[in-house]
Amino acid sequence: MCGIAGTYRWPDGKAVTDRLTETLAHRGPDGSGTYAHALGDGEVHLGHRRLAILDLSGTGAQPMVSEGLALTYNGELYNAPELRAELEGAGVRFRGTSDTEVLLEAWRRWGTDCLPRLRGMFAFAVFDERTGELVLVRDQLGIKPLFLLRRGEGLVFASELKALAAVTGGSLEVDPAALVASLLYYWVPDSRCAFRGAEKLPPGTWLRCRPDGSVQRGRFWDLREVAAEGQERARSGDVPDLAAVVEESTRLHLLSDVPVATFLSGGLDSSYLTALAARDRPGIPAYTIGFRAEDARFEAMPDDLRYARRVAERFGVDLREIEIAPDVQDLLPRMTYHLDEPVGDPAAINTFLICAAAREAGVKVMLSGMGADELFAGYRKHLANLIAVRYRRVPGPVRRGVAGAVDRLPVATRRRGLRSVRFAKRFLSFAGLPEETAFRRSYTLYDREELIGLLDPDLAPAVDDVLTEHADVYRDNALDDFVNRMCLADARMFLPGLNLAYTDRSSMAASTEVRVPYVDVEVVRAAFAVPGARKIAGRQGKAVLKEAATTVLPREIVYRPKGLFSAPLRAWMSRDLAPLVREVVHDGLLVRSGFLRREALARMVAEDAAGQRDFSKHLWHVLTLEHWYRDATSRAGHDSPTSTA
Repeated sequence: MCGIAGTYRWPDGKAVTDRLTETLAHRGPDGSGTYAHALGDGEVHLGHRRLAILDLSGTGAQPMVSEGLALTYNGELYNAPELRAELEGAGVRFRGTSDTEVLLEAWRRWGTDCLPRLRGMFAFAVFDERTGELVLVRDQLGIKPLFLLRRGEGLVFASELKALAAVTGGSLEVDPAALVASLLYYWVPDSRCAFRGAEKLPPGTWLRCRPDGSVQRGRFWDLREVAAEGQERARSGDVPDLAAVVEESTRLHLLSDVPVATFLSGGLDSSYLTALAARDRPGIPAYTIGFRAEDARFEAMPDDLRYARRVAERFGVDLREIEIAPDVQDLLPRMTYHLDEPVGDPAAINTFLICAAAREAGVKVMLSGMGADELFAGYRKHLANLIAVRYRRVPGPVRRGVAGAVDRLPVATRRRGLRSVRFAKRFLSFAGLPEETAFRRSYTLYDREELIGLLDPDLAPAVDDVLTEHADVYRDNALDDFVNRMCLADARMFLPGLNLAYTDRSSMAASTEVRVPYVDVEVVRAAFAVPGARKIAGRQGKAVLKEAATTVLPREIVYRPKGLFSAPLRAWMSRDLAPLVREVVHDGLLVRSGFLRREALARMVAEDAAGQRDFSKHLWHVLTLEHWYRDATSRAGHDSPTSTA
């Protein structure tokens, strides 16, 4: 796992690449390297920061150059041993044992045809000295990031957006439509970028730059097609052995020349992976978190720690417990910097603190249960949307009476949050809406009118564009299975846009690699070959995964109430962060610039404080957006996000 960067026919390319690579130092503290080659009247430069995990010797150093090809690569190939054996059978001789060299030789032999054969997480750039072509590639599911910026015939790329911002002299302008999208979702979708002109290479695609200035794009893996193929498999009765697929993926993800540990929340996903990993690595370390007792009590958070301890004891895991009682005001700007774009999920803090503790103990690689909820319908929103289909059949007068009664209930008292009331209010906010609208509303922060009321009126068209984009992505499928339609939308938007993004950026901020065995091409293929009725059975989400896990885990772990990899936001907002909330609402840069309306924010604060509605997540995201925007505009030298709309 590493940081990559480079320039192609970019002015002052060497200095720019050096600066890019330096900005990415936290992603690879074990080594650095650069490569340069003349290209007509310009040059190509590649940079690399190394986090050494496979082949710790110099033969794994990058950029790797061999017989006219130069590669800078960020990721892991879990099927590298199989590819190596095939290439050796064809006469290739390897100098070392790194997967980087396997990738380089696979590219030499097969070009872009090698890409569908890669099983792993990766973003890389490969330059061919003979043709003068540079190709950028991003993995099938968007696990690893790759940002790029094109100007004229030139291109600059990096693993992080902050690197591009650092080398463009403050010339990158904030994209107000991306900020609108971030308010809706509490993250910036993978299809958008917080700065104008910059972009994220889409998952499963490649981009080729040619010396004549032309650019070609291609797709080597399409999640929509994989889901459609899975549906046909399900119809023919070809339902996979999910337990075998997950077990194989977990075993492959343990490939490493350095110590590996796991996240262990005590929930199903992490417990299953940890139990499987412990078979191959007896005594494997696992990290779990807890919160200050008063915070957890106020938030009515489940006691995940006791379940994590049971799993650790049963499977001989070396459990390391971390209590999170962070100085949130200090961590907020630090996390905002590392997250690159405004991300309003406090789980990013948990990830960073766990990875920092693991790194301090000498651990470089962590396994995470990320992705299981999206692929196997494990979130509450999936079950809630299924229940909403039946709820819409209830007579209108009855529904209006229920909504009125629930609306009058408080979501918190002075001492305790009332989770059941929060869930009920959330459910009723979308239960009567059409399918796509209900699904969007079940996990986003605002409906159309609320979002428009929060923003500068001139941004209303941007709101509609963002909503249309969601509708287009959701409906772009050939599935007749409602549950799998939701899973596909999550795998295309929620997973790469939020969960994989914050996982990568938070873990790499601590110079730690996080691997995600559920977000594996073979697990994904298997997931979409499972009918929705086997994913949600009765009121059980992830039913098919739970069936698989019972071959390893005790039922008390498999069928325990769902935990939360989150944070006690209501406690933080009402105590630690209350003064900062007041400052941002009354005198924040976003309010002074006119992007956000002071009155609308103040109303949210008042209703939240009164316990009538839960706006803790909304206000947390406003804080992250404010900090991000202050930093972005101080670099760029302007202070109005609507001035460039």
